[in-house]
Amino acid sequence: MSEAPHIPVLIDEVDAALDVRAGERHVDATFGAGGYTARILERGAEVAAFDRDPRAIEGGQTLVAESAGRLTLIEAPFSAMEAELERRGFVPVDGVTMDIGVSSMQLDQAERGFSFQGDGPLDMRMSGEGMSAADWLNEADEAEIADVLHRYGEEPRARRVARAIVSARPLTRTSELANVVRKALGFKPYDKKDPATRTFQAVRIHVNRELDELAEGLAAAERVLKPGGRLAVVTFHSLEDRVVKRFLRERSGSEPAGSRHRPQTAARAAPSFETPAKAVRPSDDEINRNPRARSATLRVARRTDAAPWPSEGA
Repeated sequence: MSEAPHIPVLIDEVDAALDVRAGERHVDATFGAGGYTARILERGAEVAAFDRDPRAIEGGQTLVAESAGRLTLIEAPFSAMEAELERRGFVPVDGVTMDIGVSSMQLDQAERGFSFQGDGPLDMRMSGEGMSAADWLNEADEAEIADVLHRYGEEPRARRVARAIVSARPLTRTSELANVVRKALGFKPYDKKDPATRTFQAVRIHVNRELDELAEGLAAAERVLKPGGRLAVVTFHSLEDRVVKRFLRERSGSEPAGSRHRPQTAARAAPSFETPAKAVRPSDDEINRNPRARSATLRVARRTDAAPWPSEGA
């Protein structure tokens, strides 16, 4: 298989967790540059790979051609996993892999607007469709912007930044937004972390519904995995990891049964996943080779033979 231009984080650990066997069916929920998919194909499995970024789908066509019919690329968000797989007769599956967040490719393309390292349009849309970051920032009211910055960027001075954004509108370029945030927060060139990082993360997560997509994708993975199927999820910041950790604790029966602050409202379903005790972190060697790995966390689980849990509100 062709080598992917970006080596996926924790790929050996993901490989070990998935324990792929020839003839199995696997889902790569976040295709990106195709690194995880290529490794799974090397093990002799079939792969259905998702990405809502049309550029990723286009870039994966060489791998499709080399796969001898064992790779299907699906341009859709992974929250649509169940319906898309059922439509193709690709259920149940033996494994699901998820690498959450923005890809290195997207960050490296200034014209996509995900990063302030190079100036570009204030876009941030993974699919290229819907409301862009500029659209939202120029239309939302100050309170809504502050709420998003606080919730998704954990920005302690969210109100100050929101006020500065509203005063500086209209904003159309990544450099403009970064400079507004820096001015509002008093950034110094020698500061270790650019304060604009938190705002860019928050706006990107909001525009792409990333945490909602993650929750929906985890529930979809639960429904498509066969008993004994493996789930491997790599996250890169605490907000993502919190969603995955809570989902797996709940589904494995290790979430507390309730308290006077959060009473149990319904009878518990049988555990649908078994999980190991600890998350996996990258080694020092991997961090030295790939600094992006520094914040990565891998959580793995194995599907039991219990029925999937009902959807919230069902």
